Amino acid sequence: IMNRDGWSHDRGTNLLDGGAHFYGTYETADGKYVSIGSIEPQFYALLMEKTGLDSDPDFKAQMDRNEWPQLRAKLAAVMVTKTRDEWDAIMYGTDICYAPVLNFEEATANKHNQDRATFVEQDGITQAAPAPRFSRTEPQLPPSAVAAGQQTDEILGSLGLSDETIAALKGSGAIA
Repeated sequence: IMNRDGWSHDRGTNLLDGGAHFYGTYETADGKYVSIGSIEPQFYALLMEKTGLDSDPDFKAQMDRNEWPQLRAKLAAVMVTKTRDEWDAIMYGTDICYAPVLNFEEATANKHNQDRATFVEQDGITQAAPAPRFSRTEPQLPPSAVAAGQQTDEILGSLGLSDETIAALKGSGAIA
């Protein structure tokens, strides 16, 4: 992209860093966000249709970088008219390349993520499942996290500190 004068070092001005109106995140009426990545013409056309912007002639200039700021502002004005859930009902399952932006609790409860086993619980802590996953190989979970200070004596001992020095550090409150 850079070799074809299609890249700027200014953040937020490029195709995939939020500069393009058809590739980024948008705030919705409820203060939440949705993400859109409708690069290809057929996905972009569907985005325009579902947002009601297909009759706006300005949006015909999808790849005109000079128009992106104006088009982003127009699309943002439309996106903020509905809640994230309303946009979800309109766009989810289409070819728009759309997804709601979820917080951690929402992500773990999301049906798609549950169907894909994206999260696992280990020792009462929900965390991302190991990746990548292959059809013939069961991924191994990493060891459970240890409590803060649980391995202090072992680590300091491995660094050559004596039991007396470690006890003195604990006594002074320098370590737990």
